[in-house]
Amino acid sequence: MRVLVVGGGPGGLYAALLLKRRHPAAEIVVEERNKPDDTFGWGVVLSDQTVTNLRNADPTSGREIADALHHWDDIAIHFRGQTIRSSGHGFSGIGRKQMLRLLQERCRALGVMLRFETDDPTPLEQRVVDERWDLVIASDGINSRIRERYAATFKPDIDLRHCRYTWLGAPREFEAFTFAFKETAHGWFQAHAYQFATGLSTFIVEAPDTVWKAAGLDALDGSASIAFCESLFADTLGGAKLMSNAAHLRGSAQWIRFPRVTCESWVHWLTDGVRRVPVVLLGDAAHTAHFSIGSGSKLALEDAIALDVQLAPLARRDGFDATGLPTALAQYQAERSVEVLKLQNAARNSTEWFEHVDRYASLAPEQFAYSLLTRSQRISHENLRQRDAEYVAAFERWFAQQAMRDVPAATTDAPSRKTSADAPSRKASADAPVLPPLLTPYRVRGVTLPNRVVVSPMAQYSAHEDGRPSDWHLVHLGSRATGGAGLVMTEMTCVAADARITPWCPGLWNTEQRDAWKRIVDFAHTHGSARMGLQLGHAGAKGATKKMWEGIDQPLPDGGWPLIAPSEAQYLRGVSQTARSMTRADMDRVREEFVVATRLGAEAGFDWLELHAAHGYLLSAFLSPLTNHRTDAYGGSLDARAAFPLEVFRAMRAVWPADKPMSVRISAHDWVPGGNTGDDAVAIARLFKDAGADVIDVSAGQVVKEERPVFGRMWQTPFADRVRQEAGIATIAVGAISDADQANGIIASGRADLVAVGRPHLINPAWTLSEASRLGFAGTAAWWPPQYRAAKVQLDRLNERERAASAAANAAPPKGELT
Repeated sequence: MRVLVVGGGPGGLYAALLLKRRHPAAEIVVEERNKPDDTFGWGVVLSDQTVTNLRNADPTSGREIADALHHWDDIAIHFRGQTIRSSGHGFSGIGRKQMLRLLQERCRALGVMLRFETDDPTPLEQRVVDERWDLVIASDGINSRIRERYAATFKPDIDLRHCRYTWLGAPREFEAFTFAFKETAHGWFQAHAYQFATGLSTFIVEAPDTVWKAAGLDALDGSASIAFCESLFADTLGGAKLMSNAAHLRGSAQWIRFPRVTCESWVHWLTDGVRRVPVVLLGDAAHTAHFSIGSGSKLALEDAIALDVQLAPLARRDGFDATGLPTALAQYQAERSVEVLKLQNAARNSTEWFEHVDRYASLAPEQFAYSLLTRSQRISHENLRQRDAEYVAAFERWFAQQAMRDVPAATTDAPSRKTSADAPSRKASADAPVLPPLLTPYRVRGVTLPNRVVVSPMAQYSAHEDGRPSDWHLVHLGSRATGGAGLVMTEMTCVAADARITPWCPGLWNTEQRDAWKRIVDFAHTHGSARMGLQLGHAGAKGATKKMWEGIDQPLPDGGWPLIAPSEAQYLRGVSQTARSMTRADMDRVREEFVVATRLGAEAGFDWLELHAAHGYLLSAFLSPLTNHRTDAYGGSLDARAAFPLEVFRAMRAVWPADKPMSVRISAHDWVPGGNTGDDAVAIARLFKDAGADVIDVSAGQVVKEERPVFGRMWQTPFADRVRQEAGIATIAVGAISDADQANGIIASGRADLVAVGRPHLINPAWTLSEASRLGFAGTAAWWPPQYRAAKVQLDRLNERERAASAAANAAPPKGELT
């Protein structure tokens, strides 16, 4: 077997030595156009898990690399004059030049041929014919020429990110991985620093492109740029000078925008007329992940390990079985692309966090640091506790104290707790039980929720056909109101008979319906600790359909009613009934229907009112340019599209009790080109905030059937985060939030103030109580109905046994990327 490796970085060298180690008879050549010790970075970051992988793949080089590492467990965050530390993260740094030297020596010892300062201009197709290569590994970096040459096959997608960064060195040792943040008149700059050798550290300075330009750095030469960074981070550097090894770059070119690279395919096939020879991408040539969660070298090394494993079965005593290459390389891409995608998704979250430091700068230093540590959504609250229980305990105590500050003692049914008026020491906090973030109370106007859990509005299609809620609703909502949640929301309750989604959706337009709802609210208030929320809405063009389980969004075969919408619309083209465009008289009627329903809701005793302006229903259809094509004062610009929903909201707010909160549910993204995006969500939230809204319930999509959403765990939380920080209004996070660990992280980091949990509550009405017990918080007795408290003792005991067994099986805390 003859293998050509193009690119002599860590990934290319490691792939070469692993293949040579497994296939000693193979002829393997590495070609690199630079000198052996040329490198334009400083240190390489490796997680403890990656180091273990290197030891297992090649013990010799793995041991040598491990011996050269400078290890740390702590992350130190410097923000607004405070330094906050978290431990247990398990990372190491090594000089890039030292790593290259160790890998080059190992390659030579195994018989790999290394060719430096080689840049053969001969087309690769011709070289494959002339030199008889069986496999070509393209590890030629982030600006890969091979990837570009065969772009039609690889289909690269390169997303140039918004920050500028410069990769510098500093002659000092940082004892922790250090993040330092500095506010200037132009905006925020941040530094990422870590030790990689005795007396030496990497020091990356980063800022959004707009801030970088406003500071004048685009006009400075290299030395002046370095002087700016030295002055800005003088206290972090402790008097040390910054160094650059990018002398080949002039002026502002030393500041780079990070390119996020993805490729649809990683393998291109060449032919010499008889043979098919694969060209395989590896490392940065195939993919990149932002440096804020680790290093490209780590990914490249792990690519090399995976490639070696997939090629291993092709070894034969008499040579190499090239016929198995297509299957082996397909498996290589399949395996690695999944792992890379996970890391790239985490990296995207991390990158966006650092691109928008100004978004989080209003948080208290304690919460800012927590938000940074959990920014990628891969480190959860409990994972952080496993890494550093002392840090998490101190943070939880701080958070609970903030939550209790504005909550009068007589207004909450919070479970028993131990708190201190003074900020606790880290040692004291580890010894005293305290409320987890999710279980802290939350006060809005005159209403205090006992905790941050919201039972999502979930359509049941089980009302009487006259719109009255049935006994199903009494049991459904009543059981969840006794299950420990802080707020239980009704499903969308329609303001008129022709406002319903189906004939079996509940309504609130007469006193009979009011009284049926009052029965449910009274039950919840009598037997549970939850507050009861009423969601009011109008189906618009999505009305007069079957029950969900009989055909979602499918029109009724008979018994339907005329539909209205902002503009003439047919939700399912060629299938749904066509809704006519509303007149001003229609708008006046609908507004008054919302007002009547609001008054009736107050009379029924609801604690909270939510206006449904999401999911393509009537008011949502006004907000979206995809469904609002009006040419009058209610169409066109966002302000005009929002005019009628705001008119309805203000009319409701005027008759809803002033001491009770109102929220608005919006679709933060339409998931269709030309529709609303996150920018519009922030603007919409600001408009409702100015109109008197207290909270924005941030959902997404379902506006048009052609949507292409991007799903995943907690997939809509980033929208709630952005609305909260940029619009300055409290938010409810929704969407694939399945356990208390996720919810704790969302609340603790300030991504949202409340967490709405839907389907898990269909499975378990007592989700809140169950999750509290599973996490080991036993102080929820006040939320258990007395009829059920005997079960609490057993549940706590079973969960304690399970935690003990799990701890015994996983004695060491998990270590991983900076995510």
